[in-house]
Amino acid sequence: MITIQRTRVRWSAAARGAPHANARRGVRRPVLLPESPDGADVVIHDVLADETTGYTTRHQVSSGGVERARDLGLWLSKETSAVLVDRLPGSAAYPRQSGPVRLFKLLPGEIGRYRANFRFAVTTCQCNPSWFYEDWLLLMANGEIETDGFLARTPDHDVDHRVHLYGGAIRPRRR
Repeated sequence: MITIQRTRVRWSAAARGAPHANARRGVRRPVLLPESPDGADVVIHDVLADETTGYTTRHQVSSGGVERARDLGLWLSKETSAVLVDRLPGSAAYPRQSGPVRLFKLLPGEIGRYRANFRFAVTTCQCNPSWFYEDWLLLMANGEIETDGFLARTPDHDVDHRVHLYGGAIRPRRR
């Protein structure tokens, strides 16, 4: 069984300022998993916190075969007991991705974490686009996982593809 939890925070261009950033700070984090459907190869727990709902979370669970991961822009393939996880090109206006990118190879019992953010165009007219933004946290486990598994364990693999969405480079954080 492969368990995927994608937590997304979505906001409009009007909510780019500090007050809105403070409201959504800490929303993108792992949450408890719902009970998994029996017999599913892939279980997806999709969590969305949208500006339009005051960043309250909406949860959706789906299951099926490995093709279900394509709904999240992922390509899963098996290599013996390992799972290869690739990110497929999506519809984001920024950053653009030209082809598939290998995120990680999960051995049985391993957890992978993928962090990314995106800017999407609401309209297809580039002369006057409206933007919305998403910040993603995607956690994936190869094998059975407890409902608190993504909260209790440190991921075995960590891929961070976050970029500065408003222009300019991200400055490294001091610790």
